[in-house]
Amino acid sequence: MLGAVAVAAAGFAAAAHAQAQQPQTPKNWSYSLDKNGQRVPKSNRVTNPDGSWREEMRQGNCVTVKERSASGEYRETRQCNPQNPS
Repeated sequence: MLGAVAVAAAGFAAAAHAQAQQPQTPKNWSYSLDKNGQRVPKSNRVTNPDGSWREEMRQGNCVTVKERSASGEYRETRQCNPQNPS
């Protein structure tokens, strides 16, 4: 009887531990949430060892490129291509 109680207690502890772990976000997740709970498209930011970075964000037919150099210069460009009629 005491052994069965110990096994049941261990089972409950394992279940509680499994619930405490956070699920992993899928790698192909296409948005994140801002402080108001609104969806914001994720970007692909690449950070270099010198501290410079570049990120690209796609929204429909438009691509926004944000870049910061190692010296702190920031540049943002946006290009929109109209859809080709088929």
